[in-house]
Amino acid sequence: MEQKQASPRNPIIIQIVGYKNSGKTKLICRLTEMLKRLRCRVGTIKHDAHDFQMDTPGTDTWQHQAAGADITAIASSKRTAILKKKPDTLRQLINQMSDDVDVILIEGFKEAPFPKIIMLRNGDDFDLIHKLDQPLALVLWPEAQTFLEAGDNTGDCAQAVEQSKLPRYALHDLDMDALLRLLNL
Repeated sequence: MEQKQASPRNPIIIQIVGYKNSGKTKLICRLTEMLKRLRCRVGTIKHDAHDFQMDTPGTDTWQHQAAGADITAIASSKRTAILKKKPDTLRQLINQMSDDVDVILIEGFKEAPFPKIIMLRNGDDFDLIHKLDQPLALVLWPEAQTFLEAGDNTGDCAQAVEQSKLPRYALHDLDMDALLRLLNL
C-alpha cells in the first residue's frame, strides 16, 4: 500500500464540527484508523470548552504544575507531552504538529477557516449549514434523516440541505472510502 503524504509543513487539515454529543470524537477515531491503514501520519486537535485537567494528581508532572511551573514536558522513549498554563491558538497547535503529520483532524473550533464535516444529530443542528465557513460534507444521524424526510415540518432545514449541495452520509452506514475520496486521501 502506497503511503500518502502531504508536503512538509503543509498537512491536509479537516475539521469535524457539530453540537455536543453529535459523534465528532467517534468520527475522528474512525477517520484516524482509516488514515493509519493508508500509512498517513495523523495529528488530532480537540477543542474543550471547559478547563480540562490532563495530568493525574500525584504524578511528578502534576507536582511540577502544582508547584507553579508554567510549562512542563515529559518524554519517554515512545512519547512526549507538554503541559502549559496558557492557551495556544489553533494556529499555534497546527504549527507545532505540521512537521510530524500528513493530516490534521480538528474536533470543534467551529469558527476556524478549514474545510468542515458537519455532524447533524437532530433538527436543531441544521443551522450549522449556514453558520459555518467551508462546509465539505454532512453526516446525518437517523434522527436528522427522519427530520429531513418528514416534509412539511422541515421546510427551511430541507431547503438548507438541498441548497448546500453538500455530500450527505448516514452516520450508521458511513462509507468511509467515499468520505476519504472526498477529502482527497
